[in-house]
Amino acid sequence: MNFPEELKYTEDHEWIRIEGDHAYIGITDHAQKELGDIVYVDINTVGDQLEKGEIFGSVEAVKTVSDLFIPVAGKVLEVNEALDGSPELVNSDPYVEGWMIKISLDGADLSEGLLTADEYKEFVGA
Repeated sequence: MNFPEELKYTEDHEWIRIEGDHAYIGITDHAQKELGDIVYVDINTVGDQLEKGEIFGSVEAVKTVSDLFIPVAGKVLEVNEALDGSPELVNSDPYVEGWMIKISLDGADLSEGLLTADEYKEFVGA
């Protein structure tokens, strides 16, 4: 399993890559493996200001549907449109091509409740 060191992780299995006052969010390699083949990504929150822990969308796999939780407060700026036609990118490349949303950060403490790669690895028992 892949656990990029530059990312932060949540216990809900989302990752976040912070780039200045913006961040990219998706689900982890562990999560996509647990879900199986992803067939649809449903995100209708562009323009919404969300608080940490709110649902920003859902992902549908062959065997289940799972809600997606935003790891930090922010405004949803963009959805990865490549996922509309190719939701399997979440399976094949969850950290680069399979990112889900881009947000603007609201300046809150970004480290609270987020795990390092090593902490997340321990959390999932890898």
